[in-house]
Amino acid sequence: MASEQLTSQDYIRHHLQNLTYGEHPDGSWGFAHSAQEAADMGFWAIHVDTMFFSILTAVLFLGLFKLVVNRVTSGQPGGLQNFVETIVEFVDTQVRDSFHGKSPLIAPLALTIMVWIFLMNLLDLVPVDWVPQLAAAMGIEYLRIVPTADINAPIGMAIGVFFLILFYNIKIKGVVGFTKEMTLHPFGKWLMPFNLLLETVTLVAKNVSLAMRLFGNLYAAELIFVLIATVPFWAQWTLHVPWAIYHILVVPLQAFIFMVLTIVYLSMAHETEEEH
Repeated sequence: MASEQLTSQDYIRHHLQNLTYGEHPDGSWGFAHSAQEAADMGFWAIHVDTMFFSILTAVLFLGLFKLVVNRVTSGQPGGLQNFVETIVEFVDTQVRDSFHGKSPLIAPLALTIMVWIFLMNLLDLVPVDWVPQLAAAMGIEYLRIVPTADINAPIGMAIGVFFLILFYNIKIKGVVGFTKEMTLHPFGKWLMPFNLLLETVTLVAKNVSLAMRLFGNLYAAELIFVLIATVPFWAQWTLHVPWAIYHILVVPLQAFIFMVLTIVYLSMAHETEEEH
């Protein structure tokens, strides 16, 4: 429910503002107390809330799977073990169907991506006022709970995938083979500069679209939840419940899409010229 001290616009801006730490124009370091202060901190400012909740969900993921591994049994498994085994088998099936190279890294990477992004996305179902109000009680002015609704997190993950694509392209095809692929396709040696430009744009665009798809869906979902919170209380449940039910489908779907596209892009990086 929107605070009585804030207008609807102020309320929306407040809930979409990250807790930002960085260097102020006067050279001092500290937290930003407004959107303008956060912007003035520049590129090297850190969104502390995004980092905190990203790490928190990663620890939850690793701790949960570690717990299952420590208690795994060959007899009748418990519900948690069944659940985790189902996820692992599902991801393994996706890797076998989509990845045509050989690498022991791809399946664990795909599992990590899907579960981690799912947990980060799942935080969007927490009522929008709970975390900001808890933060305010602790003297924290801003706090956003969904890391994937902050462009920095999806871009960071996409950059990681980008470097893996480059690594496997060079590892599998060699520097010469990768250079030929970037300069000779699709129009042959007579248009090498154009080929290089086109292939570079294509390579970068894959990763930009990977990040923007995840960010766009989660940011829009978060924004709609915040907008619903600004309407009269009697209308909030009418709008909130169906949107939350729909969002339950969005949360795993976006994690799945990011995982599958990562597998496909890395599979393409393993393809040699003869396989094209």
